[in-house]
Amino acid sequence: MKDALLALDQGTTSTRAILHDAALVPRATAQLPLSQHYPSPGWVEHEPEEIWQATLAVLRDALAQGGTSAREVAGIGITNQRETTLLWDRATGRAIHRAIVWQDRRTAAHCAQLAEDGAAAMIAQRTGLLCDPYFSATKLAWLLENVSGARQAAERGALAFGTMDSFLLWRLTGGRVHATDATNACRTMLYDIRRGDWDDELLRLFRIPRAVLPEIRDCATEFGTTDPALLGTAVPVRGIAGDQHAATLGQACFAPGMVKSTYGTGCFALLNTGDAPVASRNRLLTTLAWQLSGTRTYALEGAIFVAGAAVQWLRDGLKLIADAAESGTLAQQADPAQRVVFVPAFVGLGAPYWDAEARGAIFGLTRGTGPAEIARAALESVAFQTRDLVEAMEADWAASGTQRVLRVDGGMVASDWTMQFLADLLGAPVDRPEVRETTALGAAYLAGLQAGLLPAPGPAVAHWRLERRFTPRMARSEADARYATWKDAVRRVLTR
Repeated sequence: MKDALLALDQGTTSTRAILHDAALVPRATAQLPLSQHYPSPGWVEHEPEEIWQATLAVLRDALAQGGTSAREVAGIGITNQRETTLLWDRATGRAIHRAIVWQDRRTAAHCAQLAEDGAAAMIAQRTGLLCDPYFSATKLAWLLENVSGARQAAERGALAFGTMDSFLLWRLTGGRVHATDATNACRTMLYDIRRGDWDDELLRLFRIPRAVLPEIRDCATEFGTTDPALLGTAVPVRGIAGDQHAATLGQACFAPGMVKSTYGTGCFALLNTGDAPVASRNRLLTTLAWQLSGTRTYALEGAIFVAGAAVQWLRDGLKLIADAAESGTLAQQADPAQRVVFVPAFVGLGAPYWDAEARGAIFGLTRGTGPAEIARAALESVAFQTRDLVEAMEADWAASGTQRVLRVDGGMVASDWTMQFLADLLGAPVDRPEVRETTALGAAYLAGLQAGLLPAPGPAVAHWRLERRFTPRMARSEADARYATWKDAVRRVLTR
């Protein structure tokens, strides 16, 4: 009986596989950390071969832990860190350079030149994105220009471009399939979100040969089968979605107006806007939520570059904590009279500011400031940035209004202190689900949908279950005063 679903969640700091049953209940998890490489200030890279080896290891380990044979798996769903860019040799399958990670800012000057040349408006109209180093197009252009022989090889069809989903699909299928899904394609800055295809004018603008591009498919479809040698038998790959789109599915945000926010390395909030793209007036992104049976569902998205990464900095950079879980405990010990504000612009600021050159700063330091106050400021910065996004979404979404409940997921939501402060600052309920790894849950759902084990998105899809609702306790006047202090701190680090 093929009733197991295997989710591969290839993230920024780890690679994970979660085995689910046909009811989307997680049965086994395997995870390996991912090395981060910083060859120059503002540059972030990953080693593709490390990711590939980790992928094989976690898939095999999850099956072993679950006591499940690959023959029992109805499908694999892949979800991935978006925008991270690779070029690989079609003959060998090996990348010609380390992957350039979504956080990488090396192409900031290229984006600034495009804006100066007047291309930003066309890019936004076609793609729904702002002209920023965050997205894949300028990363791919950099690889073609800076890796010896890359452009010539690309133009003769010897190289393949992809985000991490495409690379892993290529490897899993033994090089038989070069494809991506619509959600990953829409984050490249090369995809027309209304036509649903690669855009020739954008390809010319970025000097990208069409020959390197993958085929674009639905999120739930037949992507091919794995090489039998990898898992012991051929297993169908039946779902792909970028991590934030998969999390939106995992959070069952199926109705227009529903909002979810995922707290991983960064923070990403998506608002379902239904079957029509909504142009943002507040520097949010217009993107796809998903594409099923050829029909696109759209979303507004706000992206925060540093969320969990701020806690990692407390642990690895400042050595204030030994484990991320200690951050909430330490924050509770902070002096309530101190108002330390931390703007974590390590790699610039994302929505709604989009300032690639901004850098981090801490304000309000006194002789009484210690580790507890710094930890509290780091956690509070995530809530402040989330309010930035929610207020921008509410200003943009003029249909029936947002549903004033925020569904949250990701590693940081384990902290009750952080979630309570988030509810206080937003003045709205924050719902934490029983299954917090909703990115993998969404990938498993896509595979189960294509396999015929699960129904299409709609009210009848009841895989989402509430674990705890956090309701506001803080006086609105105090929340607004704290937020005003944050806005003042942000103004001080902006460069434009």
